Amino acid sequence: MIRIAVCDDDTDSIINNQTILKNCLSLQKAVAEIQTYNNGRMLLSDILEDHSYFDLLLLDIEMPGISGMEIVQAIKPELPNVKVIFITSHVKYAIDSFELAIFRYVPKNDLEKRLTYAVTDALKLIMLEDDKNYTVLTANRMEKVGFRDILYILRDGKNAALHTCHGIIKVRKSLLTVYEELGAEEFIFIERGCIINLIQITQIKNSSVCLKDGTVLPISRSHLQSVKMAVNTYWGKHI
Repeated sequence: MIRIAVCDDDTDSIINNQTILKNCLSLQKAVAEIQTYNNGRMLLSDILEDHSYFDLLLLDIEMPGISGMEIVQAIKPELPNVKVIFITSHVKYAIDSFELAIFRYVPKNDLEKRLTYAVTDALKLIMLEDDKNYTVLTANRMEKVGFRDILYILRDGKNAALHTCHGIIKVRKSLLTVYEELGAEEFIFIERGCIINLIQITQIKNSSVCLKDGTVLPISRSHLQSVKMAVNTYWGKHI
């Protein structure tokens, strides 16, 4: 089940956002639990202290006590894959929200249309990312790692090192073997010793990819065009 939080200090805005959310969920045939907050500190407490999990957040940027941007900065370590849609009246916040790797920025003066598009795209991605796992087998344990938790994978001698949102997991397999076992369009080589997760990319700049967690990785010259094409094809197909 998809978990969604709506946070706004204005009650009418919360009701309106819920209505749009429910319409989008119905059209996508998705099931979700929607939690509402009229106080940013309550949302922050639920996430950081009670470890509440959310797939999608709809946040007003300007709220008394703590802003939407401050909330996102605080929760990123706890919810690295959460999709955040910022809703605000002021265009000046768009650049700052981009720097926080926000999924979408929605102006209040075009709320119904723009929020509908943003929520629909977010739901498609969340459903796409769900229920895909890579199983790591060792002599002592078996661990399933969600595709969406994998940032990138590096060659580590004869091993492969999975860099995830929760740490590094090493497997005694070649990078090519891991790539073949993943068997998913989300993963592509950006150079001979590195596989990237397309879901984690926020930007391709010059000859590097920037990831949601701030990591910047170089793309080899021989892979640059194929990486750009793969990113365009992937997002074009799913969004």
